Amino acid sequence: MFIDSAKIQVRAGNGGQGCRSKFRDKFQRLGIPDGGDGGKGADIIIQADHNLFTLLDFQHHRHFFGLHGGYGTSNHKKGRGAPDIIIRVPQGTIIKDAATDSVLRDLSIDGEQVIVARGGKGGIGNWHRNNPTDGDPGEEKIIILDLKLLADVAVVGFPNAGKSTLIAAISNAHPKIAAYPFTTTAPILGVAISTHKKFVIADIPGLIEGASEGRGLGDKFLKHIE
Repeated sequence: MFIDSAKIQVRAGNGGQGCRSKFRDKFQRLGIPDGGDGGKGADIIIQADHNLFTLLDFQHHRHFFGLHGGYGTSNHKKGRGAPDIIIRVPQGTIIKDAATDSVLRDLSIDGEQVIVARGGKGGIGNWHRNNPTDGDPGEEKIIILDLKLLADVAVVGFPNAGKSTLIAAISNAHPKIAAYPFTTTAPILGVAISTHKKFVIADIPGLIEGASEGRGLGDKFLKHIE
């Protein structure tokens, strides 16, 4: 079944702790502060990928946690920055912050990215100041993914008109087919392969009169063929 909405938890990495260290030799018995700064925590990034077509994977993988930055060390050495986490989604996915319901980005272009949680800044080592500091915490959010399907072909019609049968015959989709209306209750996505190209075809559930004004679930389904 085609899943067009998902909710995920993202937590960026904390910044690494700044180091407390002193360099000593026979000329510097009291020591010279030389503790390095902590490394930056991992960002959580969402990126559009034209090779993906659904959000189905996010029904099973909903938590994404970034690594923390490395601790600073002696001799002014900065801690290692943590690698960013990149979450790939289909083109046309709208990214929302669940806490504010605000749109962070509409990822309509292949490769387009948005940082949804920023990693914490690394702490300061004692070569800058007397007392080193801890790194900043990474951001944590609940993110809503809303896929506004950009299908190449959409099959629209009244209930029990044979839309699902057609989709099953020409694509890799396997919709439920039965001899009664409203068998399809959510959009079904199929990928059809012709001699020259691959294209996406959507089976939109049967519409009732007045669907464009919001009757039934028409407004939810019609967004796929806007």
